[in-house]
Amino acid sequence: MKLRLPGRRDRSETAPDPTATTAELARAGGKGRPTPKRNEAQGRRPGPPPPPPTTRKEAYRRSREQQAATRGTARAAAARGDDTYLPARDRGPVRKLVRDVVDARRNAGSFFLVVAALVLLGYFVPNPAVQSYTVFLWFLFFLVIIADSAVLGRRIKKKILERFPNEDHKMRGLIWYGISRSTMVRRWRFPKPEVPIGADV
Repeated sequence: MKLRLPGRRDRSETAPDPTATTAELARAGGKGRPTPKRNEAQGRRPGPPPPPPTTRKEAYRRSREQQAATRGTARAAAARGDDTYLPARDRGPVRKLVRDVVDARRNAGSFFLVVAALVLLGYFVPNPAVQSYTVFLWFLFFLVIIADSAVLGRRIKKKILERFPNEDHKMRGLIWYGISRSTMVRRWRFPKPEVPIGADV
């Protein structure tokens, strides 16, 4: 029988287990894998944090840069239609449906700038007949916009009642939201169109 002094451990307990596998020892020692190259290890190593600003002007410049980066990210997300970053007037599935209804058709209001440019050019032509035709064209185009907006408003109302029948909608505001979007050039609309022209919404 062996006597053990207090505070001392038996050698058999401290000795490594000879049955331990080579893989376990390799994992414990951090080996068993190829040594990474120096440029790879340095690429994964995080760089030192930037020093704190020394002047109020530098702190203000850094704050401006950070805010600009945040605004750019938020605007890109809003342009994609991310509901989290959209302004209050564009949020919600009902507003998205209205945008899709407008973007899926050709709207007369989208040609407003083109017709306005033609009318403006006609005013500079020193010919009374051309100027009178220009006024007639301007008046006729406004009638077309009114008729097209009426058709668009009925389509928006029909789609909303089909898709969301059990909700209380402010239909007048939703229709005006769609009509105001239809008067913009397609590539300038915000959020950007998500459906092609002619799509079945």
